[in-house]
Formats: sequence, structure tokens, C-alpha cells
Amino acid sequence: MRFYLSVFLVCVSFGVLAGPETQVSKSPEALKAQLQDYYFDAARRGDLPMLDTFIEAGYSLDTRDSKGYTALILAAYHGQNAAVGRLLAAGADACAQDQRGNTALMGAIFKGEVQIARTLLAANCNPDQRNGAGQTAAMYAGLFKRVELLDALKAKGADMNAEDPLGNSAARLASGEIRTAAPR
Repeated sequence: MRFYLSVFLVCVSFGVLAGPETQVSKSPEALKAQLQDYYFDAARRGDLPMLDTFIEAGYSLDTRDSKGYTALILAAYHGQNAAVGRLLAAGADACAQDQRGNTALMGAIFKGEVQIARTLLAANCNPDQRNGAGQTAAMYAGLFKRVELLDALKAKGADMNAEDPLGNSAARLASGEIRTAAPR
């Protein structure tokens, strides 16, 4: 409880948290949930002073929300390049997957955040890491016609011919061939 209270009080003292919602909860669980909400919100908004407060306080950078999202996944998906860099520099896991198996890299490719995707490509993750549907980051790049990222993934060793359960590969998707499940 003391750790969470100290992070909360530091946030309040820096003016990062202001308003009636800054009332300190009495239960440790409620305080922990409140801090987690502030942490994820800071990642979504790219609020570097707030993220720095959490980093300096030793907050667990790979904390997950109910969907398995980490702050890094949220920052990447919301186009917060500086926040992505700060979280990576502080030790956030670039290879972490949400409940569906998607990574920050997959989210950045999906959203067209090319610079963030390039930053994440520099991390030491398996380029053929798959989500729950059997898809890879290269398949996302092929599907969304992110040619420059497809080339970068290939250079990193991604298998352009790896297939998902439907037979889609990055190479096929990039050429416009999309296989879907047969109607029932």
C-alpha cells in the first residue's frame, strides 16, 4: 500500500493529477486500480511527465489491463512515439502480447504508425511471433500494404511464406490475395 500511496502522492504533488478524482482510496486494491488507470491513460495520451513518475517510482511497466494491454501496446496503438521510446528505454517488454496475442508492433502496423513500428522492430523480438489467430507482424504489414515495414521485417528474418490457419502468408496478403473461412 505504501508504494502505491507514494506514487499517487508524487503524481498529485507534480500536478499531474488534479481535481476531485484525486481523492485517495482507502483500500489497497482500489488504489492499485486507480493508479493503473492513470498509468494506462498516460501511455494513451503520451504524457511523458506522468510516465516518468511511474518509471522513477519503480512501477511495473508490463502491468496489464483487463484485455491484456500493456502501456507499451497502448502507446504504440495510439501513436505516442515518444512514450514508446521512453517505455522501451525503461525496460518495457516489446514482445508482450495482449489476450488475443497481438503485440505493440502489430498494433503500430495496423494503425499505420510506421515510425513506432520501426522503433519496435529494433527490439529483440521474434519476427515471426504469432497472435491467437496465427498471424504475424509481417502478415499485418502485407495486409495493410505497409511495404516499407514488410521489407524491414524481411530484413530482420521474418518468414514471408509462413501461413496462418487459413493459408494466408505475408507474401500472399501483400499481393492482394486474402483467404477467408468458407461460409457455413
